[in-house]
Amino acid sequence: MQHASNPVDWYPWGDEALARAREEDRPILLSIGYAACHWCHVMEHESFEDEATAALMNERFVCIKVDREERPDLDSIYMDAVVAMTGHGGWPLTVFLTAAGEPFLGGTYFPPEPRHGMPAFQQVLVAVSDLYRERRGDVDNRARVLIDALEQAATAAPSGEPLAESLLFQAVRRLGEVFDPEWGGFGRAPKFPPASVLELLLRRGETDLAVKTLDCMAAGGMYDLVGGGFHRYSVDERWLVPHFEKMLYDNAL
Repeated sequence: MQHASNPVDWYPWGDEALARAREEDRPILLSIGYAACHWCHVMEHESFEDEATAALMNERFVCIKVDREERPDLDSIYMDAVVAMTGHGGWPLTVFLTAAGEPFLGGTYFPPEPRHGMPAFQQVLVAVSDLYRERRGDVDNRARVLIDALEQAATAAPSGEPLAESLLFQAVRRLGEVFDPEWGGFGRAPKFPPASVLELLLRRGETDLAVKTLDCMAAGGMYDLVGGGFHRYSVDERWLVPHFEKMLYDNAL
């Protein structure tokens, strides 16, 4: 409903869109998002509401819009595919599929012009559609390899190793290795509130890492001084500049 007035000829996920892709031998552009997602609104305003970008999408792709709240099954499948391809995921999820619905390329947010090492969305559209038209064998092979990997991951047998306390020691040791001693938290920017990690550390008596992280989160811009609670993540390593979005699942934890 949010995208109903876009100049993009959006289809819902279903037989009609897949049939058109097969009949016209076009790739599918699948965009998955949700109403509370900040960058979904940004990409809509920058690209999906832009007449020139929409014309390019309509000319070269069959475009499908999916609400991840409505179809978490599709979101899960194609998120796994994008993570496998790029090493990270998020929303808006932008996935390019064969006419059979098989993913072969993907990403998340793309800007309207080249920025921060990312290509412009229109550049991506042209490059992907040219690849699909001119190097179909490569596209099919890439899709097949990716699907095989996803199927293997989905059918992997569970570990038979016992859940020994040594796993907890290993987890705490690894967290210590990636801990930021200056600003707290684990790894580099962006930093998310690591609720479950902090609970593990507190239960294990590793209070130094946990308290340092909590103190730095509370002292930075992550903490909402007006409304209480914490924003979803900090765009920098100092917890200073928040992504202005508060999620119930974060704050509940």
